[in-house]
Amino acid sequence: MAEARIGVIGGSGLYRMAGLEAEETRTISTPFGEPSAPIVVGRLNGQSVAFLARHGAHHQIAPSEVNYRANIFAFKLLGVERVISVSACGSLREDYAPGHLVVPDQLLDFTRLRPRTFFEGGIVAHVSVADPFCPAVSQALVEGASAAGGIVHPRGSFLTIEGPRFSTRAESNTFRGWGVAIIGMTSSPEAFLAREAEMCYAVLAHVTDYDVWHRSEAPVTVEMVIRTLQANTRLAEQTLAEAVARLPVERDCICKDALKDALITAPDSIPAETLEKLRPLVRRYYS
Repeated sequence: MAEARIGVIGGSGLYRMAGLEAEETRTISTPFGEPSAPIVVGRLNGQSVAFLARHGAHHQIAPSEVNYRANIFAFKLLGVERVISVSACGSLREDYAPGHLVVPDQLLDFTRLRPRTFFEGGIVAHVSVADPFCPAVSQALVEGASAAGGIVHPRGSFLTIEGPRFSTRAESNTFRGWGVAIIGMTSSPEAFLAREAEMCYAVLAHVTDYDVWHRSEAPVTVEMVIRTLQANTRLAEQTLAEAVARLPVERDCICKDALKDALITAPDSIPAETLEKLRPLVRRYYS
């Protein structure tokens, strides 16, 4: 099976990876079901990259229906160590304007309906996600966005709502009062699953609108989101190309050893079928 060290998850408006050379399409099955789409593996700026369209090739999968576990597990089977998530978002700050890019440094999870962990069925892990985004990958994205000519904000809290609806004005203003910078529908539980898989994870967020709090702007609509995304697709592609070239060869972060002090279940208590199911994740710790 072709391997890739970097995985890119394309969100709304990004359904294929421009600039990917020597492409090979992989259809991968996982113990958690099928990923959102076949994964395209190739090379980008000399780096091995796997690309997956989060919502399917034709955006037919709603945020709550995305099989986040299958997507991350499929990347793990391909050897992916670093994941870059490209996501559309609404801005809850005046200075984070539509067309800007944001590389968030914190995450709030307001989803309710999604499986959040790989560890079930007789095995328990408590991973640390105090800082849910990898600083090394985030820094590469910030530098890549600047090199591509984008206006990029290098920090901000990213709140994930369940969707698929947009926020009410009361919700939007409440989130603003909490100091949240941007709002979207897909970074949770994706970031937490990546941490359980000991992958580095960071987000390149595209600001498409001012959500519904901004009285001088029209409330967010799908047409508004798509129009901004289409204008920014080229910027996203250039940012990704610049970012992958800037990633250090070796990983020197907590992400790569996230399970070291997280697994709590005694080995002889874990059902054999559960251990086999999760072997790609836990082989370092349970022989």
